[in-house]
Amino acid sequence: MINQTDLINEIQQYAMTINLKDAKATKLFQHALVDTITNTVSVRENGEIFVATGDIPAMWLRDSTFQVLPYLEIVHEVPTIKQLIHGVLKQQLTYIKHDPYSNAFNKEVGGGHYSNDTSNIPISPLVWERKFEIDSLCAPFFLAFHLYKKTGYEAHLTPDFWAVAELAIDTFITEQHHESSDYLFQRTNCPPSDTLAREGRGTPINYTGMVWSGFRPSDDACTYGYFVPGNLFILVILDQLLELLAVKPKEDQEVLRQKIQKLQEDISKGVQQFAILNDENGESYYAYEVDGLGNHLFMDDANVPSLLSLPFLGYMKEDNPLYQTTRQKILSKENPYYYSGTYLAGIGSPHTPPNYVWPISLAMEGLTSTNRNFVEEKIDQIAKNDAGTLQCHEGVDVDNPENYTREWFSWANMTYCGLVFHYLNLGGK
Repeated sequence: MINQTDLINEIQQYAMTINLKDAKATKLFQHALVDTITNTVSVRENGEIFVATGDIPAMWLRDSTFQVLPYLEIVHEVPTIKQLIHGVLKQQLTYIKHDPYSNAFNKEVGGGHYSNDTSNIPISPLVWERKFEIDSLCAPFFLAFHLYKKTGYEAHLTPDFWAVAELAIDTFITEQHHESSDYLFQRTNCPPSDTLAREGRGTPINYTGMVWSGFRPSDDACTYGYFVPGNLFILVILDQLLELLAVKPKEDQEVLRQKIQKLQEDISKGVQQFAILNDENGESYYAYEVDGLGNHLFMDDANVPSLLSLPFLGYMKEDNPLYQTTRQKILSKENPYYYSGTYLAGIGSPHTPPNYVWPISLAMEGLTSTNRNFVEEKIDQIAKNDAGTLQCHEGVDVDNPENYTREWFSWANMTYCGLVFHYLNLGGK
């Protein structure tokens, strides 16, 4: 079990060695890097590590991955980070085993629910919210892969790890045929984006080979059930799982390998057939959501996975023409959630008010660029618009940064830290 106090001190000592050109950016980075390990992390006796999302006391599978992933950048300076990441992964796997359809969990049984929701099974007292989001099942395996890739660490690749990986794959396979799935989710007295249409089944879809998702990483309901960035994220982690299988094979791995390869084939075909659109100039770009019935939605949302984040996730290179065309469109008024104002311009979300840009998306613009000056601009821009709070927040008013949502949003803070590490890796000072 890790000694959290010692780890905090080591991370604090490292943070103090970083001095960026902009003093405000330095201060925000130092505060954010230490804040997450100090105030969101709880180490359990069994070695599992709970990570609260910030001002909400629950742990999201996706958020927690991106809250701790940037720490891998300093694992050589602070080796205990390997055990930190392993402990977070253990907790995530326990939660997925408990319910692969839930997106967020309580620290303890009986911690309460976000709302009094209805699903196809009674919602467990360990579950904070039972929204099925395909990226929630991807994120822990993304974390597991990067722990291995960055450090060579293999202790997390246990029989239990592979059992949960197979559970996730089986869940994806079930939701390729959502009309035959038992899953449903209903919430009353809420906006339409907080529940699923058709008595909890979601809007109509046709089979495509892709995996159905009830909700986006914003926790908003999908307009059309095939969430494209999420399916591309599945393809990323399927490749990663195959690589990990070669490192630390499981017993009877051939069955799992065949499931993964078939799923890869199905999703790839579905993406090619349904998710790539053409504009009036004949240029191809990705849809955000499709339904297999001929309908599509073009937009992008700040939450990751997003279309903007595809190179960050490792799906494609930033100079890929398909990505470049998609990026150009989502960073323009063609995206209904792209906002521009006096202080900021960038991508927001239907989850927050109009004209609110998310620091996560501003950071992601930098994380998907190798232009060092551009990355530095994003670092300074986020720091200048924190309303003097030393927090990155969720959404920020483009015309008045004193107006923002979420007092404390650790995912945003750590994405900012990831942006700074990216800048340093590019040779920035």
